[in-house]
Amino acid sequence: MRAVARVCDVSFNTVAKLLIDAGLACARFHDDTVRDVQATRVECDEIWSFCYAKQKNVAKAKAAPDRAGDVWTWTALDADSKMIVSYLIGGRDAEYALAFMDDLRGRLRHRVQMTTDGHRAYLKAVEESFHGDIDYAMLVKQYGEPSKRSPEARYSPADCIGIKKEVRSGNPNMAHVSTSYVERSNLSMRMHMRRYTRLTNAHSKKFENHCHMVALYTVWYNFVRINSAVKMAPAMAAGVSKTLWSMDNIVALIDAAATAPAKRGPYRKRA
Repeated sequence: MRAVARVCDVSFNTVAKLLIDAGLACARFHDDTVRDVQATRVECDEIWSFCYAKQKNVAKAKAAPDRAGDVWTWTALDADSKMIVSYLIGGRDAEYALAFMDDLRGRLRHRVQMTTDGHRAYLKAVEESFHGDIDYAMLVKQYGEPSKRSPEARYSPADCIGIKKEVRSGNPNMAHVSTSYVERSNLSMRMHMRRYTRLTNAHSKKFENHCHMVALYTVWYNFVRINSAVKMAPAMAAGVSKTLWSMDNIVALIDAAATAPAKRGPYRKRA
């Protein structure tokens, strides 16, 4: 954001205000537009980041704001169109899992097959939101000890030594029980948004700005970016949009959402 302010020769506060306006406009647009989605297979996952400081350092952080610490982004992806159907930002507990599933349920047209990872919070959330009207399975990955003990292995993920597919509701097609597409989508999110980059100081300093950036990214990903797998924007592949958007369309969203300036009163000269 500071780089943009320098390049455009504007105040940093101007860029921050634009991010807020864009985030609010995009969040409202996604909420209104991505509805009645004709998905048949949905994959869900969570991606980690943090705000201001990592959770273990919040207690000793200087002037840590509210919502500082670990931040999780829940995402639900249509496996066929690659569109992000629903997302939620916050904690990784049962309360957020239920809110996420409630939002996802309200955006789908009909019964779907859904796959999640082995996070236990999904179990009750899916049951309470869908009431059994879903074909649901978990893909549980089993990890072993790192194969290397060298210092550089500290930043390497543990070795996946196996997976287990567990049917939780309905009659899911086991051949389609996978979270590969949503994990690849989350990789795109981490690579396209600097706030998600690990081992840097580019993390979000305010929780609200983190949410605004994700809202802007989601509309760009769904409506502007051509997905290489479906050869079009995911929203077009899902039938939500008939045309490919450009950034001009997002700017138009921001302008349309901006409130008209209030009328100023008559000018009075100070005595």
